[in-house]
Amino acid sequence: MFKRTQSIFTITWLTTAVFFAADVPLLPLQQIAQQSKNLLPAPAGGPKAPEWQSSITFGINMARGNTDTTLINGRLETQWHSQLNECLLGLDGSYGEDTGAKNSELLHLYGQYNHFFSKRFYGFFRLDGLHDGIKDIRYRLTVSPGVGYYVLQQTNLTLATEAGPSMVMDRQGNHTDIYAAARLAERLEYKLTANTRIWESAEILPEIDKPSNFVANGELGMEMNIIKSLNFRVYVQDSFVSHTAPGYKNNDVRLMSGVSYKF
Repeated sequence: MFKRTQSIFTITWLTTAVFFAADVPLLPLQQIAQQSKNLLPAPAGGPKAPEWQSSITFGINMARGNTDTTLINGRLETQWHSQLNECLLGLDGSYGEDTGAKNSELLHLYGQYNHFFSKRFYGFFRLDGLHDGIKDIRYRLTVSPGVGYYVLQQTNLTLATEAGPSMVMDRQGNHTDIYAAARLAERLEYKLTANTRIWESAEILPEIDKPSNFVANGELGMEMNIIKSLNFRVYVQDSFVSHTAPGYKNNDVRLMSGVSYKF
């Protein structure tokens, strides 16, 4: 190792001496060095390509004896971020029975693509799908383009607001309704510690021609790390529909808990 270093030092010293002996100007040497540097391969430690970050949550509640109830809930979330774009995808649902009678049959999926025009301001396109067998909602599809803005964008605290038009296609029982609506939404995430975070989101979609007809959704949750990739989650979901079919209530509240695995 010492001999190799000594050889390199000797060659470098002799080359420098020859150039100075020949009285070669310094500027051409800098240009030659820069051109040689450009021919070298890029370092391996450059920016990494964005990767998908995903998590899956599963929970089950059971009671046997005087009551016979079962409730299963699950959630799959995945997201991808780059400097100017991000993609958010999710699927969650629940199924339950009480003494042989179904008391929960919910399936919700969403996808959202964001393109950032600046560090805080972005445009988005969102698609939501919902099926609720208890309310006899065969499907509710919502298409929502719009703009968003990060009011807070700190290391441990983010708050984003969104607004835009929506198109809602709803089929409850044998009745199908299609109408234009506005969408106002916000979402917040706060990291209490390195292992604990809370999140909250809310949205309201009033019909443009009839604002008294609206849908409002909200969620509040907490996640705590158990081991490296395993977390415990508990969250509350609230869904309010101003106009429902006869025999159904306007508001539904669900308390979910389960174990989440991140990958």
